[in-house]
Amino acid sequence: MSAPVEEKTVEAPVDTEKSVNSDSTEEHHPRGQNVDIETTANSDGLYLVKDTDLGLKLAKDGSTVLIPQPSDDEEDPLNWSWLKKHKAFFALLLPSLLTDWGMTWGTTMFEAQAATWKMSVPDVARSTSGGIFLQGPGGILAVPLIQRYGRLPVLFWSQVLGCIMVIIATFSPSYACFTAFRTLQGFVATSPQVIGLSVVHDLFFFHERARKVNIWAFTFLFGAFFGPMMSSFLLSKISWELDMGVLAIWYGVSAILVAICGEETLYDRQNGVKPTAGASKISLLIGIAGWKSKGQSSLITVSKHLVSVGIKPQLLLPCLFILVLFTWAIGIVTTVTQFIRPPPYLLDDTQASLFYFAPIVGGIVGEFFGHFFNDFLANTYIKSHGGKYSPENRLWGAYVPCAFGIGAMVLYGQTLQKELPLVGLGAAWSMMVFAEVVSTTAVSAYLLDIFPHHAALASAWLNFWRTTGGFCVTYFQTQWVARSGAAVTFGVQAAIIAASFIFIIITQVMGRSWRLKFLPPAAEI
Repeated sequence: MSAPVEEKTVEAPVDTEKSVNSDSTEEHHPRGQNVDIETTANSDGLYLVKDTDLGLKLAKDGSTVLIPQPSDDEEDPLNWSWLKKHKAFFALLLPSLLTDWGMTWGTTMFEAQAATWKMSVPDVARSTSGGIFLQGPGGILAVPLIQRYGRLPVLFWSQVLGCIMVIIATFSPSYACFTAFRTLQGFVATSPQVIGLSVVHDLFFFHERARKVNIWAFTFLFGAFFGPMMSSFLLSKISWELDMGVLAIWYGVSAILVAICGEETLYDRQNGVKPTAGASKISLLIGIAGWKSKGQSSLITVSKHLVSVGIKPQLLLPCLFILVLFTWAIGIVTTVTQFIRPPPYLLDDTQASLFYFAPIVGGIVGEFFGHFFNDFLANTYIKSHGGKYSPENRLWGAYVPCAFGIGAMVLYGQTLQKELPLVGLGAAWSMMVFAEVVSTTAVSAYLLDIFPHHAALASAWLNFWRTTGGFCVTYFQTQWVARSGAAVTFGVQAAIIAASFIFIIITQVMGRSWRLKFLPPAAEI
């Protein structure tokens, strides 16, 4: 029997989360109506986070409002035990790690593949572009399936299909065939980057989410560097084909982990029921339980909502900042070996592998920083605003990473241009990854706050914009450096990051009025 949620029960709940996108107030609802507190808080676009007098269910501290208000149903994921919640969350992390890990794994093989296929290294490097690009559309197309059939089957099949695509790519007889299946790998294996916000929303209360979002974001960004480092170490001992085989094994292990630890977290909070309650684990995994369940939105409805959410200015503008930042960050990942292997640095396979510790350090520092900084921002605001919280406050968390991103690109370009010691490149790359982790957490937490009932939809658009710019960088990055010089190339990229930060500032100023004017679609379960 699941352990009850840690709470102090007082009077019946009102709905505090949907009101952040609403201009109406509602009366307190009597106990037993199972009202979703995320839907009806107050009329000024703020979360009511601290209160002891409105008859809401509270956390153990006796003052923090539980958002959303949990039902009395044992099947409600909010009522699961700490262990069950974190087991389900843990099952999400390796698939999330493998999304960017799986695509950047091959970035250390370009030189070996160029010899196999008798092509130039820059031409071979384009084998990753299609997969990176299709991570965006793949996430968008996964959303209706996530909302209709559940989180668990989409997560499971993404790992199974990813494994199959890598196996076929490994045995491909030509560059064209290899590239085609690597592209399909990016398309089918990206859904963990979309499911993550939904799972966090399903399992955790408002005051717990920022740290969980930070951990989830860290995993898929950390994988972009840990994967190539591992691949590079292996490449010094085995062929690139066997190296790809190891990646396939990782996908297989991930699928097994999802099968063992994964839980279906989709819950109908409007009606207080779990659509797939009582289903067997195998039927949940392969999607039969979700197909047979009733009450979820149809594929067509979710698709319409997806478009509606995607054009809201309160989502679009922060995502455009992420687009710019990640375009240049992905450019570093996909071209770095083309700078550190030739003169003046001349790194061999082992040295190139060790160089990937630089972004890993940046990612770890970013995770620890975000783990505490986002809660500090939230708690400071709540204390100074009478227990209320404005989602736009989350975006203050983007200021520090923007500064680090600008500094990283300038340092990277100057180090290459002036052939400064390699530590300059390492420091710059570390700073950029710090910027990626912290900015992604800030924007993701903001989108989850303003689209709580459309977490998968908001996450899909964030993932789309995050990956869209990066796919094309390999087509022009090295040529741009050769033509204009590294200092100019990366200096211009730094300036573009600085200019794009206006999107964050505008959203902070206009976000609340936009949320009251451009309301989200009807809530989905």
